[in-house]
Amino acid sequence: MKSLLPSKFTTFPTLMMMMMMMKVLSLLVLLFSNLCFPVFNMATASNIESQGRALLQWKETLETQELLDTWTSKTSPCNWTGITCRYNGHLMETITRVQLEELGLEGKLETLNFSALPSLRVLNLIGNHIHGSIPASISALSKLTILRLTTNNLTGVIPSELGNLTRLNTLLLAENQISGSIPPSFGKLLNLNRLAIYLNFLVGSIPPELGNLTKLNFLYLWRNNLIGYIPCPIGNLVNLKGFDISDNHITGPIPHGIANLTKLETFYLFNNNINGSIPNEIGNLVNLRDFSIFKNQITGSIPHSIGTLTKLETFYLYDNNINGSIPCEIGNLVSLRDYDTSSNQITGPIPHSIGTLTKLEFFYLYNNRINGSIPYEIGNLVNLREFDTYGNQITGPIPHSIGTLTKLEVFYLYNNSINGSIPNEIGNLVNLRDFEISHNQITGLIPPSLGSLKSLTYLYLNNNHLSGILPNKMANLTNLIDLALFNNNLFGNLPPDLAKGGLLQYLGLGQNNFQGPIPISLKNSTKLVRVRLDGNHFTGDVSQSFGAHPHLDYIDLSFNKLSGNLSPSWGACPNLTSLKISSNRISGQIPWEIIHLPKLQLLDISSNNLVGKIPREFDKLSYIFYLNMSNNHLTGTIPPELGDLSLLEILDLSSNNLRGEIPIRLEDCIKLNSLMLSHNQLSGVIPFQLGNLNLHDILDLSHNLFIGEMPQQLSKLMELRELNLSHNKLVGPIPSSFQSMTSLISLDLSYNYLEGLVPESHFFQAAPLQWFIHNKGLCGQVHGLPPCHQSWLASKGDEEKQHKIIILIVPLVCGILLILFLIIGICALFYCKKKRSIVNDTSEEFDGHFFSIWRVSHGKEAYKEIIRATENFDEKYQIGTGACSIVYKATLSSGLTLAIKKIQEEKEEVQMNEEAFRNEIQALIEIRHRNIGAMELDWIKRVSIVRDIAQALSYLHHDCNPSIVHRDITSNNILLDEEYKACVADFGISRLLKPNSSHWSLLAGTYGYMAPELAYVMRVTEKCDVYSFGVVAFEIIHGTHPGDLLSNLSLSMLVKDMLDSRLPLHITDQVTTNQVLLVILIAMQCINIVPEARPTMQQVSQRLSSPKSLLACDNYSFQALTLGHLINIVQVHIDDRAQE
Repeated sequence: MKSLLPSKFTTFPTLMMMMMMMKVLSLLVLLFSNLCFPVFNMATASNIESQGRALLQWKETLETQELLDTWTSKTSPCNWTGITCRYNGHLMETITRVQLEELGLEGKLETLNFSALPSLRVLNLIGNHIHGSIPASISALSKLTILRLTTNNLTGVIPSELGNLTRLNTLLLAENQISGSIPPSFGKLLNLNRLAIYLNFLVGSIPPELGNLTKLNFLYLWRNNLIGYIPCPIGNLVNLKGFDISDNHITGPIPHGIANLTKLETFYLFNNNINGSIPNEIGNLVNLRDFSIFKNQITGSIPHSIGTLTKLETFYLYDNNINGSIPCEIGNLVSLRDYDTSSNQITGPIPHSIGTLTKLEFFYLYNNRINGSIPYEIGNLVNLREFDTYGNQITGPIPHSIGTLTKLEVFYLYNNSINGSIPNEIGNLVNLRDFEISHNQITGLIPPSLGSLKSLTYLYLNNNHLSGILPNKMANLTNLIDLALFNNNLFGNLPPDLAKGGLLQYLGLGQNNFQGPIPISLKNSTKLVRVRLDGNHFTGDVSQSFGAHPHLDYIDLSFNKLSGNLSPSWGACPNLTSLKISSNRISGQIPWEIIHLPKLQLLDISSNNLVGKIPREFDKLSYIFYLNMSNNHLTGTIPPELGDLSLLEILDLSSNNLRGEIPIRLEDCIKLNSLMLSHNQLSGVIPFQLGNLNLHDILDLSHNLFIGEMPQQLSKLMELRELNLSHNKLVGPIPSSFQSMTSLISLDLSYNYLEGLVPESHFFQAAPLQWFIHNKGLCGQVHGLPPCHQSWLASKGDEEKQHKIIILIVPLVCGILLILFLIIGICALFYCKKKRSIVNDTSEEFDGHFFSIWRVSHGKEAYKEIIRATENFDEKYQIGTGACSIVYKATLSSGLTLAIKKIQEEKEEVQMNEEAFRNEIQALIEIRHRNIGAMELDWIKRVSIVRDIAQALSYLHHDCNPSIVHRDITSNNILLDEEYKACVADFGISRLLKPNSSHWSLLAGTYGYMAPELAYVMRVTEKCDVYSFGVVAFEIIHGTHPGDLLSNLSLSMLVKDMLDSRLPLHITDQVTTNQVLLVILIAMQCINIVPEARPTMQQVSQRLSSPKSLLACDNYSFQALTLGHLINIVQVHIDDRAQE
């Protein structure tokens, strides 16, 4: 193309021609512009109008349209609130920005037609109330560079279509309610500089695709529900400055790829489940300012490479499992302001290099295993505001260099092993607000300079070895809120103006040696909340030391020498929950105003000189759980109203002068755990309702005047640990049910009038004698007590004299037909009554069957023969006396020797109805059963005899109407016929007595066979016969009465030791072996000391008669089998039958 510009060779005509051509060209351009300009104007207007219509349509869907009042069709959209327009190609005007930040708009994004805004570059709706989900159609904004939807109410998931907005450099979706996961399509946003989706409900893991965003400066995903590992591609984000994924559920280690993030300034991983150690590559992050990985599961030690982080300002590693020591390189962190590695397992000393951290303001090492002493270089930390190393193993003294820390506000050294004294330089810390060095081994005096710390609000010096007096300058601490000096060796008087500031809320001076009066300034401290002055030697009138304290919650004045009365002003402390003034010298009566303490939970006024009655109004203290008024001089009765205290757990009224009975209403104290009423003058019987309580610890009713028997219901206190009923007037036996009180560790029943068998459980057998001494007649297995048979026999004479209990000793029967002579004796008694004359001797002889008990038909002849043989019942023929009969030995003319039992009548029974007597005799005669009637017996015969006895007793108990209780099952009352069939003799004699006869209260039975409960409660049941049957069964198997063998049974005892040694132990017939074992097993069950646990005789009879009951003991012999093995075999046998 040739140039149109003139040159030095151009002629003048040519120049003129060119100028004319340029004028014509200018005219053409001007004409073309004038013709086309209206067309461009119309196009621009049409574009703006369509965009405006789209925005107006969206406005109509908003719930807060009034907030966009400038948005009208009458004005150009470019003039609307929040709208910015730009010319496109210098010819067309279009909307490029919609910025409606924090206007309070309510509505949805789904109703906005994004396709109508193709030139939109910025959409900013931060701080509104936009709800609903982010529509996928937002991807139509292809030129969008900034999307800000933070702080709205958006829900739903993030559409993957957002990944198509490849021009985005800012994407802010934080502080919404967005769920779902982060779309992997975000990996296409290669221009993204800032991504913030924190404070949502995101789930899933961080997509590795985010590693593609190499231009990213800030990635904020904190406080979601993200899981999984930190993806390794994160190391590709070389421009990253801020990384925050805290408050999620991220696991796994910190990836080593972080070494590439050299521009990183903030690194927040706290409140996750990150494990592993801190990578050594952390030292590459030379621009790091904030490093927070606290509250994770990080292990290992702090890497020495942190020494390169010279720009680091905050270093938070607390609440992890970091171990090892603090690296000395920490001294290189010269920019450090906050250091917190508390609640880890860090060991070793505080490095001396800490002295170089002159910018340090907060230093937290508490709850570690730091040892060694506090370095003297701490004095270099002149900007230090808080120093907290409590809960470690720090030793040595507090360095004097702390005097330079004039900006220090909080100084925590408690729970260490610091020794030495408090340095006097402490007075230089003029900004100190909180000074706590409790639970150490600090000695010496409290320095007076401490009184210079006028900003001090919390001072805890308790649990040390401080001594001396409290400096008077302590009164200058007028801003004190908490003062704790308890558990030291301080003494002397308290400064009179100790609490003159009026701000004191907590005062703890207990367990010292302070003396003198309580400062009067406390009376005016209306903000007091907790006061502990216990364990000192304070004196003076307690009523003058305290006034109305509306905020007081807890006060303990116990163990002092305070006098005076309990002031009614205590009722003006409505928030008081605990009032403890025990062990003082307070006198007077208990003020009824205490009932105005509606929140009172603990009241301890024990060990004083209080008099008068217990106020009945105490039932108004509905929240009280601990009430102790013991060791005073209180009189009167126990108010029944105390039963209304449903939350009461401990009640101690011991050592007073209370009288009367225990109120039954106490059973309503359903949470009562301990009840102590000892050393009073309480009387009456012990209410059985006490057994309904929930006592777990102590029931102490000792040293009173209680009478009657111990209630069996007390055995319901299964969790009771201590029971003391000593020094009363209790009578009767120890209830056997006490054996079920398995939690007892202490039991004292001494100094009463108890008698009978001490229960035979292991607890009672191992009990010391002191628990049972000075009673009337206790016996049993307790070491030092007589065995029960000696005790009972020794006391027999006294009992007969007092006409209370007569023990029936059944003599040896001299024949095998005792029942025959029983009936003859009854007939003789009847004959004597009717004739009232004595029959002469007769010499008539009879054969051996003449006296057959069921076939006697010659009553008169038999009676004559008895009179002749006994010489009219002469005493020289008397061989035994029972409860209601006398037994005589009679030799008949045939040479047969028999025992004759003659029924005795008491004087008041002479007029006994003769017809009723005949009916009883007839009932005995009409009983028909084959088993109701010194020889060698083999095993088969012995088993058969036991089976016969069981069938007979089963018949008496379950087939007779009314049932008959024998009351005296012994081997002497078991008779055998010619075929060795066993018959039970001498049964049911008690049925012949009048129901109201005194014989019903006599103790019927033979020692050694008698059930334990029969001796205690004098109540006869079928289970008494079951027990006696068990003894007889053992006697048949053992060959002699088992005696002490019954009380020494144990699981390790060999079965062979229970068998008759006169018979061979090896039995070839396995069935017989199993039958013998079954008898032993059933006998053990029958002699159970708990009556309810014994089987019935019907069950016993059925088991002995059933082949299915036989045990499978083929692999055992008597020589090796123990009772424990036998019981295990039974359990297997029961399980097998259950499966069948």
